[in-house]
Amino acid sequence: MPDLTPEERRLRAQVAANARWAKPGARKRQADAITGTKLAYFERQIDPDGQLDPIERRQCAEAALRAEMSRLALRSAKARRKARHGGEVAA
Repeated sequence: MPDLTPEERRLRAQVAANARWAKPGARKRQADAITGTKLAYFERQIDPDGQLDPIERRQCAEAALRAEMSRLALRSAKARRKARHGGEVAA
């Protein structure tokens, strides 16, 4: 296969991405996989030695994940406000 131009590589990647997301249930499976991975990460952060009851560890991890998502939402809102007001944002 001859070398592809950057534009051809971009188009090939776009075709692959669209084909992936066209499959039924693909978005839910991806979201579930990401959520599971993030929960496992937070479980390790909260209880690295595995001392907590598994139910309590999961509840704490879910709360930590919600906190992280809230932090990201706040940063996003601030960035959108900054963009709307030409870079001037009060704390």
